[in-house]
Amino acid sequence: MPAQTKADVVVIGAGIVGAMSALHLQQQGRSVVILDRTGPAAGASAGNAGILAFPEIIPIPSPGVMFKAPKWLLDPLGPLSIRPAYALKIAPWLWHFWRASSRKVFEQGIVTQTAMMELAAAEMARIRAIPELATFFDNTGTLDLYDSEESFNAAAHDWREKEKAGFEFRRVNRKEIEELQPGLAPHFRHAMYSVSGVQINDPKEFTRAVCAQAEAAGAALRTADVTDIAATGDGATITLANGETIEAGTVVLAGGAWSKKLATRLGDRVPLDTERGYNTTLPTQSFDLKRQLYFNDHAFVVTPLAQGIRVGGAVELGGLDLAPNYNRSKNLLAKAGRFLPELDTRGGTEWMGFRPSLPDCLPVIGYSKASRSVVYAFGHGHLGLTQSASTGKLVSDLVAGRATGISLAPFRPDRFN
Repeated sequence: MPAQTKADVVVIGAGIVGAMSALHLQQQGRSVVILDRTGPAAGASAGNAGILAFPEIIPIPSPGVMFKAPKWLLDPLGPLSIRPAYALKIAPWLWHFWRASSRKVFEQGIVTQTAMMELAAAEMARIRAIPELATFFDNTGTLDLYDSEESFNAAAHDWREKEKAGFEFRRVNRKEIEELQPGLAPHFRHAMYSVSGVQINDPKEFTRAVCAQAEAAGAALRTADVTDIAATGDGATITLANGETIEAGTVVLAGGAWSKKLATRLGDRVPLDTERGYNTTLPTQSFDLKRQLYFNDHAFVVTPLAQGIRVGGAVELGGLDLAPNYNRSKNLLAKAGRFLPELDTRGGTEWMGFRPSLPDCLPVIGYSKASRSVVYAFGHGHLGLTQSASTGKLVSDLVAGRATGISLAPFRPDRFN
């Protein structure tokens, strides 16, 4: 007979969203078991850029974006790429993406992300106050760079929206750019500088440290592959690959890019897919990097981490199964070498990870249609680290049956139906 155990709350996924959810729940007196196929920070949480991107309130699906997409897609190493072998599978996702780019949905998305980011900043400040986690935070500032005055002016709407939302920044000229970050190519003469930009200096170890805080508060962490979830009258039954079952009072599904299959088992058809992210981490001595650099016309970033300089970004839609195309990371590194002429591009470590993404660039946070005993928290795309603490707070509110600090209607699992 397979083993059978009981648990109060089971969190599926030990990435940063699952870790934060477990920590919030454990701090509020719940008894939590965390399950992950390979252990803490084994996926996207290990290789992200470490940016706490609170000002990023502008949805990627925007009016006119579909006119730009064909140009991007013609370049296999451009900012957006679809692997030919995946084109048919991604078609429904792209249809929802197109619907989300309408003016009405776009403007509502700004409102939704603004509220979420306000909560994210407040909750992350609370996390930062934990002594064991405080050392992972660095105030580096953020420099948003543009190739030309034309592209800088084209982004004016986005900066106005950020200003309306209360974010502070200032336009800087070439002289100030050179003072803020020496060594940039001379054509960068137009930029915005945000002094409040914050960097997590080691995203992988930060996620592990959050898990450790949850464990210190009483949570149990297990390496286990979940193959099924079934709602019951007073909770849910989890089935593991080894045949073991766990009877849980509540289940939190925070499995990132692997959440879709389990949500489908519960009757929720969520158009979750993956943005395959690529990066290269160079040795620290490769360049004297002062702060986060956004190369906005090329959709990639360069960030300072404890273990080195990370160059990454862009989007490849290719699912979970196709082999990595590391030409993308090489292309990003070559661009970084042109934009930072003194950058030593040798000796880097390449990485590819799966960002769990929904077509409207909002996560799924809410109850499963099968039962209020199952709570979803996945699909954060580029903003998983940024919105992890706020998601953990919202999850704890949902589990407790409390009113949430922001409306969760835009995040509901059935919004694409």
